[in-house]
Parts: sequence; C-alpha cells; structure tokens
Amino acid sequence: MSNSYALPILRTSDLAEAVRVVEVLLEIADLRDLEVDYEAAVSSPNTLKMLLELLPYARWYARDGEITSSQASDESSMHLPLRLRALAEPPETVHGFTATLNGTPATVRWDFMGWPAAPEIGMDIGGARGAFVTLCINLHDLELEEPASDHTVYVHVKYFETQRAHWLAEQVGLQVIGDGVEAPY
Repeated sequence: MSNSYALPILRTSDLAEAVRVVEVLLEIADLRDLEVDYEAAVSSPNTLKMLLELLPYARWYARDGEITSSQASDESSMHLPLRLRALAEPPETVHGFTATLNGTPATVRWDFMGWPAAPEIGMDIGGARGAFVTLCINLHDLELEEPASDHTVYVHVKYFETQRAHWLAEQVGLQVIGDGVEAPY
C-alpha cells in the first residue's frame, strides 16, 4: 500500500471558506465509507480537555522526544505539548473539532471511497487509495511542522494521477497552488 499524493488548492485566513471548499469537493466524491481522521499539535490544557471530550477514543503522543503513547484517559496534560490523533471518526465531529482548536495547529482528513470519473482528462473513477481531502488548520503542511495563521486545503490523488488534482481544483473554481507531497499516512 502506498501513500496518497497531496496537492494544495487553497490557502486562506478564512476557516469557514476553507471548510466550504472541502464540502463542495465532498459533494462530488463517492462518500461511501466516509470517515474523518484528526491530528493536532496541542499545547493548551484547556484545548486538550475539550478535544478529549469531543474525541474520547483519541490517542496522544508526547512531543518531548519520548515515544510515549497512551489512551486519552491517562493524565495526558502532564505531557504537553503533545500530538493528539483520532482515526475513523464520524464526519459529524468536524465542526466541533474546528470550533475547539483556538489557534491550535491541526489537520482534518476526510477518507472516502473515491473520486468521480473525469472523462475530459481521460480518467475513470478513482478508487479509495488516494481519495482524501485534508484541511490544515493554522498550518501549511500535512506533518504539523509549519504552524501558520492561515489554513490550507489539499486534495489527495494517486501519485500517477496528479492531473486529477488539477481537475478537482477546477471543479471548485480553484487551481493547484503548490507542489505535491507524499501524504504521511
């Protein structure tokens, strides 16, 4: 199994606009098996508490060089700053997650069955591998290493289907605005 290839199509200081673009992309996707993955670089005890209430099965990973990993029920605030990760969550949790962040760098990744056919560029329906959208909040990259005051939307495709990313951007009135990167997971 290989990772997807992600290309940025929007960078904005307006989080609501970024979420709107994601929602329009999702309208054209095959949303069977839709689930959402989250990751956040948390440094605030209050934000951590609210995120753990929203995502009770999230796991945290200490960022102090240790390979500490634990369930959210442990005393995670003792290990701040930390990374919080929640996988396969229902899409209904997205708005609560974004409202809770309060400046925290985070990613929201929608995982679904596939992209539609794009006959005008010679592409059939895209399968589940490589069919994602990621919203980077207060962040420019997928790895939580470039905190920012704005937000970036990435479309994911298979590496050999980068033309599909350009087509997807056009479907929402945008264009690819940067180089593609291999997605971390």
